[in-house]
Amino acid sequence: MSNPSKPVNTKHPLSPHLQVYRLPLTAVLSILHRLTGVFLAMGVVLLVAACVTLAVDPDAYTAIVVWFGGWFGQIILLALTVSLYLHLCNGIRHLFWDAGRCFELRYVDAGAILSIVLTIALTVLTWSLAGINLW
Repeated sequence: MSNPSKPVNTKHPLSPHLQVYRLPLTAVLSILHRLTGVFLAMGVVLLVAACVTLAVDPDAYTAIVVWFGGWFGQIILLALTVSLYLHLCNGIRHLFWDAGRCFELRYVDAGAILSIVLTIALTVLTWSLAGINLW
């Protein structure tokens, strides 16, 4: 039971809330790894749907290709590309951990930064080779 005569400290939260607590980069990448896996699964459903429409109705497939050529479709394709490479690079990082390597804090942080840098580089390289301007 609280004492009504005792003043309540309103300057500090009672527990670390997300507004106050900053997640470490490895925690953010862990969350993103799971989210990119889900997003890639949805991308596979889109790919299967495109393949089915190609087999069933070429006009519907043409409509899908045109839709993915639009700005919204390009954003989805860019997000799928980033998801693919982030999931790949982060997965390789996890394979090193599964082998019992790179558990020291400096390697954990360096691996996280390397995953992000490689994701950006591979995405830009892929879209450049595809002849699509990212800017």
